[in-house]
Amino acid sequence: MTARIASEQKLTCLMVTHNMRDALALGNRTLMMNGGRIILDVSGEERAHMDVSDLLERFRSGTGEALDNDRILLS
Repeated sequence: MTARIASEQKLTCLMVTHNMRDALALGNRTLMMNGGRIILDVSGEERAHMDVSDLLERFRSGTGEALDNDRILLS
């Protein structure tokens, strides 16, 4: 419902989450940060074909480290 209202009213909304599934399902642009630095900024067609494993890989390649279970929410 929130996405519909934002679209109809042409509102810009910012959602901060650690849940990667929600980030992909609810947004139209995804940014990932680590230590205050943007690691990933993706939207459009590229983002439309991404899944959680793609986000994890992009984080790893951008930081040189993998996310551990304490830093990731998948459900």
